[in-house]
Amino acid sequence: MADVNRGKRPLSPFMLGQYYKFQITSGMSIAHRLSGIFLVFGAILVVWWFSAAAAGPEAFARADGFLTSWFGIIFLLLPSLLAFWYHFLNGIRHLVWDMGKGLDIPTVYKTGYAVMAGTVILSLLTLIIAF
Repeated sequence: MADVNRGKRPLSPFMLGQYYKFQITSGMSIAHRLSGIFLVFGAILVVWWFSAAAAGPEAFARADGFLTSWFGIIFLLLPSLLAFWYHFLNGIRHLVWDMGKGLDIPTVYKTGYAVMAGTVILSLLTLIIAF
């Protein structure tokens, strides 16, 4: 098999910064994947909380106390909440794209900013309602 002369072109198109300009679309794609990972951790926290409730009052008090402490709220619950709303809204955006709508560049940018704003607004509303 003959080697292909690739010249000085990059072998992988994912090298943001060195070969490709960072754009909102690439940032939101990365954020969508990361939010999915954060949702897994959030699901683990929910399972822990329910398991502690089933294990008895002492285990539940310990788990609930940790999750509702300042550390739990700032570093566990808030990121999980932001990840939930971001993944949800961006998922809807992708479903619209799957229907072939909103694929022009101006609409892609508008919906991207709408997803980011909606994430913040819905997260704040959830916090207000919850607390």
